[in-house]
Parts: sequence; C-alpha cells; structure tokens
Amino acid sequence: MSQAESAGASILKAAEDTFWGGYAGYLQDPDGHMWEVAWNPQWNPEE
Repeated sequence: MSQAESAGASILKAAEDTFWGGYAGYLQDPDGHMWEVAWNPQWNPEE
C-alpha cells in the first residue's frame, strides 16, 4: 500500500489485522477507483 500511496493513491483505511488471521486495507487510486488489498496466510492458490 505504501507503493500505491507513493504513486498518488489515497489510503482510505490502513492495513490492519483481520479476524481471519490476515491483513486488509483500502485505498483509492488517482483515477478514483477504490481497492481492497488483502493478504491471507492460510490461502494456497495451488490447492
């Protein structure tokens, strides 16, 4: 998220711990699109 902020995005909600054990935060890009950035250590895309 810090890279997005450096590129002009606005942080709407800083990333923080979630109840499911990962992290999530929200930002708005310079074009006005809102994004959720999430990381889940339990998720394995190869399964």
